[in-house]
Amino acid sequence: MHTLTPYERWNQYYNSSYDDRSPFAGKEYNYDVYSENIYGYYIDPAWDFFGSETLYLKIIFADYDLGFAVIELIGEWNDALNNDIMLLKRNIIEHMLDHGINKFALVGENIMNFHGSDDCYYEEWFEDVEDACPDKGSGWIAGINFGEFIIDEMKNFNIDNYINMSGSLQIEKWRILPPLRFFELVNGLISRRLPI
Repeated sequence: MHTLTPYERWNQYYNSSYDDRSPFAGKEYNYDVYSENIYGYYIDPAWDFFGSETLYLKIIFADYDLGFAVIELIGEWNDALNNDIMLLKRNIIEHMLDHGINKFALVGENIMNFHGSDDCYYEEWFEDVEDACPDKGSGWIAGINFGEFIIDEMKNFNIDNYINMSGSLQIEKWRILPPLRFFELVNGLISRRLPI
């Protein structure tokens, strides 16, 4: 797992540690020391801890004018034991909502497993993005490139009612796009899914 790194090509556009509005503003990274691990497997030092023992993330892009953020995830998403959705919602998402982000693209290629519980925090997050930032249009949550087995498990807990995923959101070549083009693509795909 130590070879799986957050997507770096967009660093020229955005760096969460340099962003005063980011939950990770001012964080200093030591890329020579592998100290964080998931189930005893070390992960790259660029991943950010947000309270979960098994799930880490990296905010790889945020645009406050558009109200848009891309969050890449790694590890096991475990709501049953660790209540990862509560930690994500309280420690990261609410901070970003307070700063005008209401559109979230979650990149789930490196999520190895999902264990669900109830959907209360997902519902709360969904309601928050709908109500937040009316000047930026309707908000949304998109799951990009989640594995099919992860999607199936999430559907078992009705999480697909709150996070748009699968189908056209399996965007194989998202890395070749600059971040604003990626936003336009995902926003367009979500807009086609929303009821009128």
